[in-house]
Amino acid sequence: MKYYFAAFLFFFAGMVFAQEQDVNEREPGHYNQSKFKQLYEEFATPNTYRSASGAPGPDYYQQQADYKMDIELDDTNAKIFGEETITYTNNSPDNLEYLWVQLDQNVRAKTSKSPLRDGGGVPLAEDPAAFASKYMSEPFDGGFVIDYVRDANGRSLPYTINQTMMRIDIPQPLKSGDQISFSIKWNYNIPDHTVNRARSGYEFFAKDGNRAYVIAQFFPRMAVYSDVEGWQNHQFWGSGEFALPFGDYEVNITVPADHVLDATGELQNRKDVFTKKMMSRYEAAKKSYDKPVLIVTQEEAEAAEKNVSTKKKTWKFKAENVRDYAFASSRKFIWDMQAVKMGNRDVMAVSLYPKEGNPLWEEYSTKAVVHTLKSYSSHTFEYPYPKAISVHAKNQGMEYPMICWNYGRPNEDGTYSDRVKYGMISVIIHEVGHNFFPMIVNSDERQWGWMDEGLDTFMQYMAEQEFGEKYPEAIAPNDKYPSRRGDPSKIVPYMGGDQSTIAPIMSNPENVYQLGPNAYGKPATALNILRETVMGRELFDHAFKTYAQRWKFKHPTPEDFFRTMEDASSVDLDWYWRGWFYTTDYVDIGVKGIKKYYVSDKPNKKMQEYMAARNLTEADLRPLVYLEEYGDGDIVAPGLKDNLPSETSQTLKEFMMDNMTAEERANVKQPKYFYEVTYDKPGGLPMPLIVEYTYADGSTENITYPPEIWRKNDKEVSVVLASQKELTGVVVDPKAETADIDVTNNAWPKKEEPSDFDKMKENIKGK
Repeated sequence: MKYYFAAFLFFFAGMVFAQEQDVNEREPGHYNQSKFKQLYEEFATPNTYRSASGAPGPDYYQQQADYKMDIELDDTNAKIFGEETITYTNNSPDNLEYLWVQLDQNVRAKTSKSPLRDGGGVPLAEDPAAFASKYMSEPFDGGFVIDYVRDANGRSLPYTINQTMMRIDIPQPLKSGDQISFSIKWNYNIPDHTVNRARSGYEFFAKDGNRAYVIAQFFPRMAVYSDVEGWQNHQFWGSGEFALPFGDYEVNITVPADHVLDATGELQNRKDVFTKKMMSRYEAAKKSYDKPVLIVTQEEAEAAEKNVSTKKKTWKFKAENVRDYAFASSRKFIWDMQAVKMGNRDVMAVSLYPKEGNPLWEEYSTKAVVHTLKSYSSHTFEYPYPKAISVHAKNQGMEYPMICWNYGRPNEDGTYSDRVKYGMISVIIHEVGHNFFPMIVNSDERQWGWMDEGLDTFMQYMAEQEFGEKYPEAIAPNDKYPSRRGDPSKIVPYMGGDQSTIAPIMSNPENVYQLGPNAYGKPATALNILRETVMGRELFDHAFKTYAQRWKFKHPTPEDFFRTMEDASSVDLDWYWRGWFYTTDYVDIGVKGIKKYYVSDKPNKKMQEYMAARNLTEADLRPLVYLEEYGDGDIVAPGLKDNLPSETSQTLKEFMMDNMTAEERANVKQPKYFYEVTYDKPGGLPMPLIVEYTYADGSTENITYPPEIWRKNDKEVSVVLASQKELTGVVVDPKAETADIDVTNNAWPKKEEPSDFDKMKENIKGK
């Protein structure tokens, strides 16, 4: 009972002390400033469309946009013509007064405001092509030419074009549950994507006079209408990508007869556009699971590029439940395919590339496609589409359902560096991986660029590491795949950089300074740390897969992701989302100081001051045990020995004799040393406190204190370490797991920085 009394006395004394404070000394009150408070202020209120668990609610809906298109590619004039009929189904509970259609090609119209949106003055240096395009060329005459917009009966529908958006005014509101069909006829001049880095266009090969086309955002596309945004009709300025509804497509594409073409969807008239030899090879490819089969060989592609056919062929495709459509076409393409087993289905992994891509592409492209489909499927859901296509295109990295453009070109003599090889493999993994995010888990890229780029870059990192494990010969002499992003150390320069040029991840992609680190690198690193260090793989992987499966073929928001990750893991992560995603805080945790203590019955200095302030005596508080800090003149710690406290702590000895059995006393620990280790946190991000303690005998002990250790003091925390061995070293984050931006404060004793002379000697020795 006396122990409870002592504890109560401390509590009571604290209350008295608070009441005795001078009113003038009190700090003003404040709102909840804890970095561990819940995200109620940031999150929207759950509703019947989106539940508090992060799952779709019972009233969740999404619109349907189905397309029938006839497309013709004019290779002579680098122009594209199209007629499309859109059937739009209003599954929302709202009656729609008008429809919004995206005209993304208008970003390259002569009247586009996009080139005028960025200031900045004279750059330090500039790419020659960009310089010539800006200052030495007439603006490209791009953008849609709209011939007409008509209803199902052929009557004209009024429309208004506002930059990259077109509002179609319908005669009467489209009621909930109703459909409307309308047609648009259009054309535009195709840009050279190697000049202005367009996401879509052609590359001209001067040596043989041919073009290779990668065509996307090429047709007027329905905007998304949702419970979150209403119409997502934010203009396309160039960085924020696309928000699109799902639908079914029937597309006929007419191109020169000697072109090789592939596209989103399943080819419906293969026998009409394939030769007998190509059909035979295609049948073989459907049974080849270990290596690709050439449908069009390099020799055949080189022969085709020497002549230009004046005839035409129409390739017919159907695609179900896709959010977009794209195709690639050229007489220069080599074409290979390989089958991939997905459950009880076969999926075709496909590559299209000109001879300029070899020998790199024939070796690694389809291999990377196959690996990506398997890796991503294992972490999310089984890839649902019939194929995945990788198309070689200079300086490109862009994704669409079932098809993507990828860079990675060897030198003219066929040689290539490791940088080119890894860059090509990585971009293929990344762009093929976009089939999962956002082509299937269909986030709003226009508003939240990180939801597709960040999640995909995280998945890419895992796939790359698995690629290195599966194909060690491809990465030798490296021990692991040299991923560009995802590893905590890779994001340190960005997070420790100039705060005036850093934006939170939760920013619109048009409004950030460094889109690559912001939307790709930082969220990928955050998820990697979450998986490896904060949650652990088992909990993370289950939650991440739950999110992917809940939201495949739907439109999730950031909150749906954040909530699902917590809901499926039972890990409170509000502090993590706030720090990593809503702020520009960074990680910096260090060792502030270490003090050594011994056990005593006598009040230490701090306790004596506390007692004096409250008129307390030792009799009021006894029996208590104290840890007394060593002074400079003190000798070796008496500590504890013979399973009982030394004479310096008689009260502890009495407690053990009175309350513990002989067996319990025999098994008691015998710490000889007591240390108070104080850690500080100059960085704003709370993180797990990962520590390696080293002792005099050379042994080490690793302890990970949970991030909640910072919940009551965001600046510094102290822990008591009781040990039988003398402490000789402390290192915070010894394996660089947390993206700590300053490691000079991570060790005790503080490690001296090597002198310039020492660094020079090491460099010479290394060479």
